[in-house]
Amino acid sequence: MKTRNRQQGMGMLGMLIIAVMVGFFVMSGIRIAPGLIEYQTVRELVIEAAEEYDDDEDTIADIRRTLSGSFNMNQIKTIGPRDVEITREDGKVVLNANYEDRIPLFWRIDAVVKYDDLVFIGGERYSDE
Repeated sequence: MKTRNRQQGMGMLGMLIIAVMVGFFVMSGIRIAPGLIEYQTVRELVIEAAEEYDDDEDTIADIRRTLSGSFNMNQIKTIGPRDVEITREDGKVVLNANYEDRIPLFWRIDAVVKYDDLVFIGGERYSDE
C-alpha cells in the first residue's frame, strides 16, 4: 500500500468555489433581509387594523384610511392599501394582504418571496404564538 509523505488539503480551485457559494448566499441574505423586515411591519399593521375594526361603527373605507396612514407613516413601499383585499364573508370583514416581493439579486436572477399568511378577520384578537 502506498502512503503519501505529506497530506494534501483543499486546492485553490476548491476554496474559490466554496468562497463563491458562500458569497452568493450571504449577498442573497443581505438583499432579502429588508423585505422580511418590511413584511413583519406589514403584518403588524394589518393585524392592528383588523383588531381595531368595530363592525358597528367602522366601514371598509375606514379600514383603508387606517391602512393608508399606517403604511405611509412606516414607509411601506412593497404593498399599498389598495392592494389589501377587504371583503365581507359570512357577515365578517376579511382583510387579505397576501403579496409577493420580487428582489433583484444580480444580472437576470431575481428572488421571489411569497408572503401568504396575511389573512385576518376584522374585530378578532391575534397573537404571534
